Amino acid sequence: MTDWPPREPADATDAIEHRDELVAAVRDHAGGIAYQLARLQGGDYGREAFTTDAGEWTVKYEGGDLEFLLFEQKRGDDVYVVSTKQPPEPGPLASAMADYDAFVAAFDQYVEARTGVLDDVSTDFPAVASTDTVVAERDRVTDRIREICDTIAAELRRYEGGDYGTFAERVDGDRWELKWDEDGTSYLRVGGSGGLYLLSQYEQPSAADVREYAPRFAGFVDAYNEFVEELESNLGTVEL
Repeated sequence: MTDWPPREPADATDAIEHRDELVAAVRDHAGGIAYQLARLQGGDYGREAFTTDAGEWTVKYEGGDLEFLLFEQKRGDDVYVVSTKQPPEPGPLASAMADYDAFVAAFDQYVEARTGVLDDVSTDFPAVASTDTVVAERDRVTDRIREICDTIAAELRRYEGGDYGTFAERVDGDRWELKWDEDGTSYLRVGGSGGLYLLSQYEQPSAADVREYAPRFAGFVDAYNEFVEELESNLGTVEL
């Protein structure tokens, strides 16, 4: 007959507290390794494996912090010494900790193998060529184009009597569109809605684009002048 009440179960508090203290210490120490790895590898996310005689240790870091520390021992089960899930059991943890110093030594060797690899890399780079001359020439051409477009915009404002408008003509197969507002030229675009902005309020065209389209701008000006001449001709037939 079983005695009743049965004896009290063993208290695991001490073992749990010791385990948790050890895991916290490893998390702090291995966290420093994860931080160094993140700096060395140049990113906030990654993993690296280190081989010892007893097995392989894997450090995974995320956001620069230790995500997990896994020990895959040659004889025995894998042990997540540090993880975001449950802590390891004391027995497997003790088995892993017996090899922890070897893991740290493997990490040190990893760092030493990469120390000095850039010592012979020269920083005596060629001088960087200046774009000042090219930019100045581009701006000289686009400033003149803008000056002419502002003149056209002012004439169109006078004719149409509003503060906003567009003038578009097809020149040599390309659609040129001048949009203007009360401040002058808003943009000059070649090639429709997906075309090139020879003038805009946001950025300058490339020198190559200016080289290609500036010679054709005269055709746009001619088209505008023909438009005005046609207006004058039409108004000349009006009798009061």
